[in-house]
Amino acid sequence: MLKEFREFAMKGNVVDLAVGVIIGAAFGGIVTSLVGDIIMPVIGAITGGLDFSNYFTPLSKAVTAGNLADAKKQGAVLAWGNFLTLTLNFVIIAFVLFMVIRSMNVLKRKDEAAPAPPKPTREEELLTEIRDLLKKS
Repeated sequence: MLKEFREFAMKGNVVDLAVGVIIGAAFGGIVTSLVGDIIMPVIGAITGGLDFSNYFTPLSKAVTAGNLADAKKQGAVLAWGNFLTLTLNFVIIAFVLFMVIRSMNVLKRKDEAAPAPPKPTREEELLTEIRDLLKKS
């Protein structure tokens, strides 16, 4: 069983998948920072200093806090601002991945579109042979 598991784990597809997951996690961190540290502050500045990640609706009368962290400690809250932020993260990640894949497809099409030079005709081959023979003599 261990031998079979080792063979499975060492297959190229599994290793490629593991590398993809690790890179994806790192990429997710970058996009989260992009949204949280760059995009959302700009949106907040445009909308008059709004911070979407701190928007919530209390689901209990016991919740009286003004920020999300304290409100969660007091009781149940509907953190719709955080959901909005995560949804924006998803849209940005999807768009960036779309652009990367689109760029790769364009490059792939360029490689495929470059046709191989046409094979010389029989007549051209004979003329080339004659030319080479004349050069030798």
